[in-house]
Amino acid sequence: MATRRFPSSRLTPLQKAAAVIITLGSENASKIYKFLREDEIEKLSVEIAKFDHISPEEIREIVEDFYGLCITKKVISEGGIEYARDVLEKAFGPKQAASYMERVTRSLQTRAFEFVRKADYKNLLAILQNEHPQTIALILSYARADQAAQVLAELPKDRRIDVVERIANLDRANPEIIRLVEEVLSKKFENIVVDVVEIGGVNYMADIMNQVDRGTEKQVFDELYARDPKLADEIRKRMFVFEDIVYLDNLSIQTFLRAVDTKDLAIALKAANPEVAEVIFQNMSSRMQETIKSDIEYLHNVRLRDVEEAQQRIVSIIRNLEEEGALVISKGGKDDVFV
Repeated sequence: MATRRFPSSRLTPLQKAAAVIITLGSENASKIYKFLREDEIEKLSVEIAKFDHISPEEIREIVEDFYGLCITKKVISEGGIEYARDVLEKAFGPKQAASYMERVTRSLQTRAFEFVRKADYKNLLAILQNEHPQTIALILSYARADQAAQVLAELPKDRRIDVVERIANLDRANPEIIRLVEEVLSKKFENIVVDVVEIGGVNYMADIMNQVDRGTEKQVFDELYARDPKLADEIRKRMFVFEDIVYLDNLSIQTFLRAVDTKDLAIALKAANPEVAEVIFQNMSSRMQETIKSDIEYLHNVRLRDVEEAQQRIVSIIRNLEEEGALVISKGGKDDVFV
């Protein structure tokens, strides 16, 4: 059987976790498994089983990244955010320190409302649909972005915009309020002690909007621009959508092209605007251009929904690659993209 090899920059977080477990050896891995949930063990075990060989270079990169995240979490817990930033910049340099800080503080913000992140979005919608918009905004700020996107898509349109505004304007929440809401929504949690953490905000709202379907995105922004154009612009500036590929540099485009499914690419380009198609084709080899253009030519009766879903999958890959540091998303000039 052919050996499965992964460039470490293209590994998913789950694959990286599996790689770390592999390097620890079976005895240490078994000790770690005792602290994991059944679903986590299952997912990790599947990824571990898929690996045949990892090169020393890949292992070194993954382990060094894992070590950096561990150090970051330790110095944050011991000395706070500013202390941690100072220590990490001296140890890793400003750019890498900023990456570690963002990834670790994001994970620290998700300690409350654990039951929300485990819930099916339909159950979450059933719980939240009769709550006050401010309560919905607070809960969705602790939910996974994909959950929040699905819940928003099914809220009544007037409440949806209200909740979007409240999430985007959230900054910090008092621990007592968080505990009170948790107690009301779930008897499973009692007197959970949480720090004052940043929640919601424009960045988080942009993350949610990047994951909703294109129809919901358009409806939200049409109404939000009418009600609060300044806030709508702030969210837009932090988003990345398929049309923004024109702002990526050539190296970044070539990087994500290596990671996308060619079938998705053909479907996505079937109804893409000419500027996006041109910049993508410019960064392909001649052979790949011929293949994709041939696939597009033979695509018939493609629904708009299929095109939008393919474009969204490509956007998700680009955003994942950015989080892993494999490419850079330029935010410049985005205001002119949206209509």
